[in-house]
Order: sequence, then C-alpha cells, then structure tokens
Amino acid sequence: MTKCGYVSVVGRPNAGKSSLLNWLVDEKIAMVSHKANATRKRSNIIVMNGDDQIIFVDTPGLHQTEKLLNQYMLEEALKAMGDCDVILFLAPVTDKVSHYEDFLEKNKKNTKHILLLTKIDFVSNEELLTKMDEYKKFEGTYEAIIPVSIKRSTERSDILDVVTKYLPEHPPLYDTEIMTTEHLRDIFKEFIREAIFDNISDEIPYETDVLINKVEEKPHIDVIKATIIVQKSTQKGMIIGKGAVAIKRVGKTAREKIEKLTGKKAYLELFVSVKKGWTKSKDGLKDLGYDVD
Repeated sequence: MTKCGYVSVVGRPNAGKSSLLNWLVDEKIAMVSHKANATRKRSNIIVMNGDDQIIFVDTPGLHQTEKLLNQYMLEEALKAMGDCDVILFLAPVTDKVSHYEDFLEKNKKNTKHILLLTKIDFVSNEELLTKMDEYKKFEGTYEAIIPVSIKRSTERSDILDVVTKYLPEHPPLYDTEIMTTEHLRDIFKEFIREAIFDNISDEIPYETDVLINKVEEKPHIDVIKATIIVQKSTQKGMIIGKGAVAIKRVGKTAREKIEKLTGKKAYLELFVSVKKGWTKSKDGLKDLGYDVD
C-alpha cells in the first residue's frame, strides 16, 4: 500500500523552510528571502518519494507579535501544525534549544514531529555533535533528528525516507505529476513579493503586497499585469524610485524568476497603489485575500 500525507514545515522566521522545500522539490516554487517573516500564507509543495506522495506545507515563521498581519501569519502556522500528519521542525544549529521548547508548547495536538538541524555548514563537526547532545534530553519527544545541509552532504532521500515512514497508508491525493497545488498566478505573486524583498530596503517590503490583475498565457510568452500595494504614500515613491529605477529593478528580478519557472518569456507590467494602513485593518487584510476572523 502506498503512503500519502501532509507534512507541515515549521520553525522560527528565517529558519530555512522555503529554501528546504525548493531543494526537496528541485524547483524554485516557494518564496525565499534573507529577511525574516517573508512567507505569509500556507502553501502546498508536493514531492513523490517512489510511489509515496508527501504534501509539504510551507508555513510562516513561529513568532510572537501584536501586529495584525503577523498574528494572521502565526495563526496560519498553528493551523498547519494542527491539520497535518507529521511536522518537520527546522532548528538552525546555532539556535538556542529554547526555540524548540517554545515549539513543543505550541504543538497542542502532540502531532508526531521530526527535528531537522539546519545550517550545519556554519559550524564544525564538534559543534554539531555538542548541539545534538543538547537535544538528547528530548529523546522520546521527537521521532527522529536529522542534521541537514542542502548545500553539500545531505541527500534528499535522507529526509524523504524518514518522513514517509510516519505517513498514513493512503493513495496519492493529487496528480503525481504536479509539484504544487498553488495556482500559477499565486506563484507569480510570490515571485514579485520576493523581488521586492530582494531590491527594496528597510521595512517597506513588510508593508507591501501584490495583486495580480491579469495573466494571459500565450504559446511563447506570459503577459502579466500586477499592482504592488503599499500602505503609505511615501512608500509609493520609494517603490518606484527616481526615474523608475527601483520598480524596473523589481520587475527585472521577478521576470527572471518567472521565466526560469515557466521556460518561456514573460512580459511583466507593474503598477503601484496606496491602501492606507492595510496591514493594521481586518478589512484591508480581507481585501487582499487574507482570511482573518
């Protein structure tokens, strides 16, 4: 009997969740940024391990905050933890064990979880062993602990085989040929958001969002029109930049990401609009597709 199930990938902001998933699926799908809290919503990334299907759920980082948008992001992560079959908890090897203890408190349903020690490239073997010893006091809490380096020594099967072991027996829930349940326009949106994080400094990326106005798929080119939403009029000028330099840079970066995924040319037209205080308003969040209560 084949196995299939949902695996939520959780951890603090900037733990490497999206990078891990892009590596596991061997394709650039999930948004990645060196800045924390870039991922805002859950998204499904599908990986076949032989005949078994693993539906990984990318989640926002676990963090405490009073900001409305960030509260929504935390709820997204907690819901994913409660709805899945297995949790992958990512713990950068340089982190304190207290981050893991915080996760255990949030894992209300005591869902089975696997502990991944990430970013091991940044420490010596001796330091890695010391950190693993620190986690030994939690033996019996986690199902397995796996040191992970997506840049060198770790094989995908090292993770996939362990994850599959804890999935329920079930036929595949999705077409075995697809890599994500996300619509193409949602992936394009995240690529544009990622380009904003790549090219715009300070706190502005955290107060922006993207609306996809139009996607027209033609045989040799995709035509995409999108609006970048900011919450202050001063931010609009900074997104556009003097002589439109900044927005051209964002567009170029996003277009290259889109073309790499689709394998064909993309025409991307960007606009900028002000929606005052959207990150602080339930109505503002709902208007942009965030399912807030």
